[in-house]
Amino acid sequence: MSAHTVNKPSSQQAPPVTSVTVRNTKGQRKLVMLTAYDYPTALLLDEGGVDMILVGDSLGMVVLGRSDTVAVTLEEIIHHTSAVTSAVRRALVIADMPFMTYEQGVAQALINATQLVQRSGVRAVKMEGGKEIAPQVAALVQAGIPVMGHIGLTPQRAACLGGFKVQGKTVAAAIRLQEDAKALEDAGCFSLVLEAIPAAVAAGITASVAVPTIGIGAGADCDGQVLVFHDLVGLTQGHTPRFVKRYANMATLISQAVQDFSHEVQAGAFPTAEHSFSMPASECAALAEADRKVKES
Repeated sequence: MSAHTVNKPSSQQAPPVTSVTVRNTKGQRKLVMLTAYDYPTALLLDEGGVDMILVGDSLGMVVLGRSDTVAVTLEEIIHHTSAVTSAVRRALVIADMPFMTYEQGVAQALINATQLVQRSGVRAVKMEGGKEIAPQVAALVQAGIPVMGHIGLTPQRAACLGGFKVQGKTVAAAIRLQEDAKALEDAGCFSLVLEAIPAAVAAGITASVAVPTIGIGAGADCDGQVLVFHDLVGLTQGHTPRFVKRYANMATLISQAVQDFSHEVQAGAFPTAEHSFSMPASECAALAEADRKVKES
């Protein structure tokens, strides 16, 4: 079975976005980040001008059909990240460090991050957690691997947080988030994802750190915003988080296309001559003669 060839990236490219570019954008303009898990999607996002593309462990839920992100493995992240980096020429690609690939300490974090960087082509990683992972962040940065932090609702730890719930709703919890943000900044993170925290808390964190904050369910005062691609274009089913805005309904379009294809195949309306290949009349005649001789023999 063949498939239509995916367009290759254009040779005409704007300057690539790096972790330094992202860090220096603080206070200059809003940053845009979306997730991608495959070549064609990453190609579209890169051509669309997003600043950052995250190969998130959300792939466990939106691509692999799992109930959470915990079961996503390093091998799976490497596999999907390799596809994304093959497509991207401008945006900064960032890959999630999966659950339990860095929590045990600096040595573990260095080994697994090295595998991820060397085998996938990615040049930045994201790690969930606060001050408790600052040593790992510092070690990776010192080794030359840029790190994006992630605090607030950290899906890998949802079981300890009571599920996918808003974080930082009390003064004590908000202060802990502020302390986490500062610790990650000091450790060398070039940016911080703030997920599912009150807008006022996110605004305070954004004002208190010198690196950009990327919000997802954290209000409008963050330095940028990120959404899961499948949520953005309406490909996810079931519950949609409050912070998601759907900009398209691709599920309906795809479903209709499948139904139309099925109907035309069953009705004999597809394929037509337009979608078929021909051969010279002389060759058709010769083939018919050859078939006749075979039948007579």
